[in-house]
Amino acid sequence: MKLNIERGELLKSLGHIQSVVERRNTIPILSNVLLESEDGRLNLAATDLDIAIGESVVAETQEPGGITAPAHTLYDIVRKLPDGSQVELYYDLDSTRLSISAGRSRFTLSCLPREDFPVMSEGEFPVNFKVTGVNLKRLIDKTRFAVSTEETRYYLNGIYLHAATDDNGENVLRGVATDGHRLARFDMDQPEGAADMPGIIVPRKAVGELRKLIDEYEGEVKVSLSDTKIRFSFSDIVLTSKLIDGTFPDYTRVIPEGNDKNMEVNSNVLAESVDRVSTISTDKTRSVKLAMGAGQLKLSVHSPEHGTATEELLVSYESDDMEIGFNSRYLLDILAQIEGDTVQVAFADAAAPTILRDLTDEGALYVLMPMRV
Repeated sequence: MKLNIERGELLKSLGHIQSVVERRNTIPILSNVLLESEDGRLNLAATDLDIAIGESVVAETQEPGGITAPAHTLYDIVRKLPDGSQVELYYDLDSTRLSISAGRSRFTLSCLPREDFPVMSEGEFPVNFKVTGVNLKRLIDKTRFAVSTEETRYYLNGIYLHAATDDNGENVLRGVATDGHRLARFDMDQPEGAADMPGIIVPRKAVGELRKLIDEYEGEVKVSLSDTKIRFSFSDIVLTSKLIDGTFPDYTRVIPEGNDKNMEVNSNVLAESVDRVSTISTDKTRSVKLAMGAGQLKLSVHSPEHGTATEELLVSYESDDMEIGFNSRYLLDILAQIEGDTVQVAFADAAAPTILRDLTDEGALYVLMPMRV
């Protein structure tokens, strides 16, 4: 294998590919990236056996062939090469090493044969639809902060994606995530072909990798589904992931319907105030108390170790006086997703779940469980 490629193009593709590779592997081949050169293109691939990613990039092929090389090491080498340089990759069958040359720099890496590289069996993908990169980014951003990291409740370790009907009777594609303390739900227009999709749980790592890949991409993403796998195809990239084999709980039972005490407040002002008063809260509880009265909100934190903090805000609130406590970090995570100036907070009582809405975004809804303070 012998090829020439522009350093920036190679770096960009390696950045996408090596992100999937785990730093610690008991199976050596999983630490490697597969490099295959043919017909003026370099094809790169990596997998951790649960996620597989492939990307194709233009390269000047001199000798077709393929090999696998240590992903992170190769990425670090290319990252440190001069901007704009031409990189030559050459694999010599006799030395079983990959040579990397650019200008006066030359490196050699130990390799493993491409025949050993595992290929994820994909099978059929009976459900196919397209979504824009912008909508996919919004769905991920609005929900993934609430994904659970508790491995014992593995069925909460991802975003639940399914076809649904919203409150107005419109067909939507809905993403839901919860860790038992907060819930995030986001609806977007249902794409053609998504009506028959099964309810699936996309793993946290796959969500994170996809979000990085589409960060600057605004075109259409093709989504292909089976009962066990999901595939995202766009540009010259294909990301395939196994789905979480579990049943997502009935989240609709968590969303309260009788919350009639409504408060409206500037979301940025509330976030800044919560952040300030929580400075003295202990790491264990991180609790903040909200006391609502006519047109007024008082935030307070009491820490046996550090002291107290209070702050008062002018809000729109006309219901009975009430007090409720929240985990300040969970509250800030939700407020960070509010795009408009105003957040609507709907309470029932101090022990019931609270609903938060972005008044400029009907598709987003958040539920936050209270805590004792």
